[in-house]
Amino acid sequence: MKDDMSEKEDIKELFFKKIEEIAKIDCLREIRAGKPEAVFAEFKEVEEVVKIVRGYLENSGRVLVTRADSRVIDELTEVFDSSDIKIKINRKGRTVILQRIDKIEDTSEKGSVAIITAGTSDIGVAEESASTAEFLGLRVIRFYDVGIAGIHRLIEPLKEISKKDVDTVIAIAGMEGALPSVIAGLIDIPVIAVPTSVGYGTSLNGITTLFAMLQSCSSGVAVVNIDNGFGAAVFASLVSERTKRHKA
Repeated sequence: MKDDMSEKEDIKELFFKKIEEIAKIDCLREIRAGKPEAVFAEFKEVEEVVKIVRGYLENSGRVLVTRADSRVIDELTEVFDSSDIKIKINRKGRTVILQRIDKIEDTSEKGSVAIITAGTSDIGVAEESASTAEFLGLRVIRFYDVGIAGIHRLIEPLKEISKKDVDTVIAIAGMEGALPSVIAGLIDIPVIAVPTSVGYGTSLNGITTLFAMLQSCSSGVAVVNIDNGFGAAVFASLVSERTKRHKA
């Protein structure tokens, strides 16, 4: 029989798993809140990311790493290069998805999301969003470089979005950030706006764009933080999950 101390440790690990003195993995977040944790690699040492990823793989069998630079991506690829681990890298989006083969579950899609960028410079944020959405079980439809400077470019994407009956639209833009307002004024689908830090001096690294999106005249627009493609995709996943429940 286990002693009391061992039992307490087992119970504690139901709630979080301690990774040395650097991290505590929230083991029940997906069950409790409908969304798993991700590893935000920026500002962490490469070795720390590796240790945290290993903890996730042991605990839940899969993990999403965001804001991974080339050093992190290369190290994760080398350390976890195994027939037992499936690795999906998105260098443009700076994401890595790792999953144990023996833990791969049902891959049926929870719903769908359209991701639209105003410009090519916004694609990095869009790809972070796309990788996150796919990790969370969404089908992703991409439409890039269709901003309002050439507003006629939006005609075909909006037709496609209406045909495919997506649950949400993630609209990503820098500069004056008008794209989400235009889209929300033309379709009856929730729009998640992502301001990016793309722009000239008075964009203030995305603050001007953020304020513009918060002042959207069109209703039905929710705004996440600057360059937060991850947050937008999580929001979209929660909407799709609720939609799927009500359709069932």
